[in-house]
Amino acid sequence: MGEAVKKTISLPPELAEDAERIAREEGKSLSAVIQDALRAARRQRLRGEWKAAQGYWSARATAKGFLKEDDLDRFLRRR
Repeated sequence: MGEAVKKTISLPPELAEDAERIAREEGKSLSAVIQDALRAARRQRLRGEWKAAQGYWSARATAKGFLKEDDLDRFLRRR
């Protein structure tokens, strides 16, 4: 994994209990469970950002009349 940075965090009791239960059930350290959760949250956030960008550019393409890839090819050949 490389070099780790130690941090102290505070969790509400019920969330701490959930994290400890998951660690026990999965045979992982509490640190590994928190790392997995943060990675999953990062993936979800990036997926949302990607979809937002995709929606933005799709709307722009539709406004320009680019409904299919062939439309874009024709536009690029004219330039």
